[in-house]
Amino acid sequence: MNAVVSAPIDWVESVSRLRLPAKTDRRLQELMDRNNDGALSAPELAEMESLVELGETISLVRSEALHLLGRRPD
Repeated sequence: MNAVVSAPIDWVESVSRLRLPAKTDRRLQELMDRNNDGALSAPELAEMESLVELGETISLVRSEALHLLGRRPD
């Protein structure tokens, strides 16, 4: 199903700038580094997987907004 929805350009611009917050990104990097060393507990592994999923979702939404704006990711 394709539909056309209008949205304020400033809203689409805001969506195109979405990123994980810096503190969350640092935590994800820390967990990924420790995962590479095999040093994560089960709860930390679950946390890392959740943060990776969140990051991927943000990337997909951001990509769609950039596509609507006719831009490429930086």
